[in-house]
Amino acid sequence: MSWQVIQEFANVAIHRFKVPLKAADLAEYLELVLWPHCAIFPSLPIHRKAIEIHDNLGFRYDDSLMVASALSSDAEILYSEDLQHGQVIGTLHIENPFL
Repeated sequence: MSWQVIQEFANVAIHRFKVPLKAADLAEYLELVLWPHCAIFPSLPIHRKAIEIHDNLGFRYDDSLMVASALSSDAEILYSEDLQHGQVIGTLHIENPFL
């Protein structure tokens, strides 16, 4: 999991959940569940790859960062409702988990 996944989850949990998570609950979930699985952190190579993806594929920059992070971790599948289901970028397959 990359740091962006944690960032996205926290944003949704605070702003879009029908009943938003309380700060203490979010902090505990972050510490006990999400953070132990976080293996990809910001780096210059990831940002450079994201710029390349943005330029070549026209993705929004935050989506490009997700793809670049997934590629840097050698992930085979990126689950996203924001990207085109079935698209393949290098060795990375995009899947919409809600289809």
